[in-house]
Amino acid sequence: MSNYYLSYINEIHEALSGMIVTDRIGNTMDSDEGLMRWVEKAKKVRDEDKGVFFFAGNGASATMAEHFSHDCTQNAGIISFTNAETSALTAISNDISFEEVFSTKIRKLLTEKDVLVTISSSGNSPNIIKAIEAARSKGAFVVTLSGKSAENKSRQMGDLNFYIPADTYGLVESAHAVLLHCWLDLFLDKYMGGRH
Repeated sequence: MSNYYLSYINEIHEALSGMIVTDRIGNTMDSDEGLMRWVEKAKKVRDEDKGVFFFAGNGASATMAEHFSHDCTQNAGIISFTNAETSALTAISNDISFEEVFSTKIRKLLTEKDVLVTISSSGNSPNIIKAIEAARSKGAFVVTLSGKSAENKSRQMGDLNFYIPADTYGLVESAHAVLLHCWLDLFLDKYMGGRH
C-alpha cells in the first residue's frame, strides 16, 4: 500500500498517454493535432461564426460540463452553456424522457455555427447519444470525450473524438478533467495572452 499514490497517478499518466484521437471518419491523429483542431474550432466559433458551445454530461461529467462551460465564457470569451437548470432537467425528464434531456434543447437552440462537447466515461449513455444525434441533425460540430470500452458509441459519432483507454470511472473522469484543462489552457496560451 505504500506506493498506492504513485501507482495511481501513474495509471492516470498511462491513460492520458494512451489517449486515442479520431476524426469523424475514424482517422487517427496525435493528441496535439486533435487539441489544436479543437482550439482552432473554438476560435472560429467565438470570433467568426458568433456561435456557442453546449457541454453535456451525466453525474461527475455533468459537473465537468458546468465547470468548463463557465470557464469557457469567463476566461476565453466563448459563449457556453449546459442544461443544468433543475426546472428544465426535471420537466424534460418527466414530460418527455430522460433520454431527451439534452437533445430537446439542442434541437431548439443549436445551429451549424455551434459546438456540442459531450463528456461520458462510458460513451454509451442514451441521453448523450441522443444529444450527438440532435447536434448532427442541426449541423453542429461535435467533440466527444469518452473512455472504458474502445467500442463505445459516442467515439464513433463526433467530428473530434478523444478516447481514454482506462477501465475505471475514476481514471476516465480524472483524465477527462486534465484533458479539458489542457484544451482550455492551450486556447488561453494561444489567444488570450496566457493562462491564469
